[in-house]
Amino acid sequence: MRRTIYFISDGTGITAETIGHSVLTQFDGIEFDTFRIPFVDDEAKAQAAAIRIKTCHAQTGARPIVINTVVDPALTEVLTGSGALMVDVFAPFIGPLELELGTPRSRHVNKAHGLVDFAEYEARINATNYALSHDDGVSTNYADAEMILVGVSRSGKTPTCLYMALHYGVRAANYPLTDEDLEKMELPARL
Repeated sequence: MRRTIYFISDGTGITAETIGHSVLTQFDGIEFDTFRIPFVDDEAKAQAAAIRIKTCHAQTGARPIVINTVVDPALTEVLTGSGALMVDVFAPFIGPLELELGTPRSRHVNKAHGLVDFAEYEARINATNYALSHDDGVSTNYADAEMILVGVSRSGKTPTCLYMALHYGVRAANYPLTDEDLEKMELPARL
C-alpha cells in the first residue's frame, strides 16, 4: 500500500515534518510519498496547496493525508476543502492549554522559536565557534573543552561536535588519529 502525506505549515514545515515522520514510523507495510509545503501563510498559497492535494487524490485514487501546523483557522479551512484527512498537530495541545492558562492562544504565525533564552543562545554560538576553531586538531588548546572526540579521519567527528555545540552549547573539540597514533596504541601526548 502507498499513501501520500503532505506536511503543511505557515513556517518552514520542519515541526510538521518531524512529528509526522515520527508518527508514520508506527505503520509498517505502508510506503509513504511525503511532501513538505512550507510558508502557507495566505489564502492564495492555501488554495494552491489544496489544488495540489486534490490533484494528487485524483491521480492516485487514495485520499492524501495532511499533517498541518498552520495557525490561522481560515487557512486550515481552505486546506480542509481539499478533501484530505487533516491532522492538526497543535489541536490536542491548544484547547487544554487555553483552559489551564485561562487565556486564548494568540495565533501568532512563525513563533516556534520565540521562546529564546539569550544566555543559552550565546553559549551555543560560543560553543559553535569553539568547535570550529578546534576542528581536526587545528588548535590543541583543550583546557576549555567540555568534550574531545578522538577518531580516525572521516568518522563523523566534526558534525558531532557541531551538533553538540548547536543543540546543547557543549564546547567540543576533535582530534584526528593518524597511522602513527594507532601504531603506538596510546593517546597522543597533546591530549
